[in-house]
Amino acid sequence: MDFVNTEGVRLHYEVLGEQGPWLALVSGGRRSAAELLSLAGKIADRGFRVVLHDRRNTGASQVWIEGLRGEEAIWADDWVQLMAHLNAVPAFFGGGSSGARLALLTSLRHPAVVRGLLLMRITGGAFTAGRLPETYYGQFIRLAEQGGMAAVCATPFYQELIGTDPSNRDRLMAMDPLQYIAVMQHWLEFFLQGPREPMLGMTVQDLQAVCVPTWLVPGNDKTHVSRHGREAAGLIQGCELFELPLVDEDVPALPFSAWAEHEETLATAMADFMRRVGDDGR
Repeated sequence: MDFVNTEGVRLHYEVLGEQGPWLALVSGGRRSAAELLSLAGKIADRGFRVVLHDRRNTGASQVWIEGLRGEEAIWADDWVQLMAHLNAVPAFFGGGSSGARLALLTSLRHPAVVRGLLLMRITGGAFTAGRLPETYYGQFIRLAEQGGMAAVCATPFYQELIGTDPSNRDRLMAMDPLQYIAVMQHWLEFFLQGPREPMLGMTVQDLQAVCVPTWLVPGNDKTHVSRHGREAAGLIQGCELFELPLVDEDVPALPFSAWAEHEETLATAMADFMRRVGDDGR
C-alpha cells in the first residue's frame, strides 16, 4: 500500500498506469476506492495514469474526526494535496455519487488544478436529501449520545475501518464522545446547506460557475435519479451528457458494481473525452 500524509492524516492511494494524462477518481458514499478499481484499470489500459485514494475516515486511510471546514471541503483539499504530492496537477478529476459532488467542489475550491471533470451518478432530490444525512451522520451522533465511543466503534462501518487499521480504534476511543458529537453535528450542518436538486448541495450558480470541460453520465436509482443528472448537465456550460442504456430502478441505491457490464463503454467514453479536451501530455 502507498500512503501520503496530508495535514497530519495518513491517506491510502494507488496509481494505475505508467504514462499519459492524469485522472483522479474517487468513490461514492463512505466507501473505499476499491469500488472503482476495475474501471480505473480499464481507463489506465487506454493510456492514462489513474489515481485512486481513500478519503480520510474511509477505506484504508486514517480516521480523524476533527476540522472546522465541512467534511467534503476537507476531502477536496486533501485530494489536491495528494495530487500535488504526485506532481500530477493539473489533472482530470471525477467520481461517482458523492465522488461526483466532491469533484465539482474541488473544481470550485481549486480551479487551477482541474483540467476537466468526469461525473457519474449525480445525487439529488428529496429522497436523497432525507437518506444521506442520516446515513453519514445522524445514526452515529445518536449512538455516541446513547453509548459513547464504544457504541460508535461497534458499528459495521467503523469495524471495517478498525479492521484495516487497528490504530483507528485507539484514536476513536480516546475521543470525548461530546467532541465526536460536536464535530459530526458541525459536518452535518455543512452537508445540509444548499439545495436538494438537481444536485445535492450545489446551487444553480455553483453549477453554472464550472469553467472546465465536463462529462456527465446520470445514475438510475432513487438516490441517483437520471432526471437530476440531465438537469445538472444542462446547467454546466458545455457539459457533455453521456447516457447508458439504463432505466431508473425503484431501489434506494444501486452499487457501482451494478454497472460492471458497462465499464468498457464508460472507459472508452471517458478516455475519448479526455483526449478531445486535453491540451498537453500530462
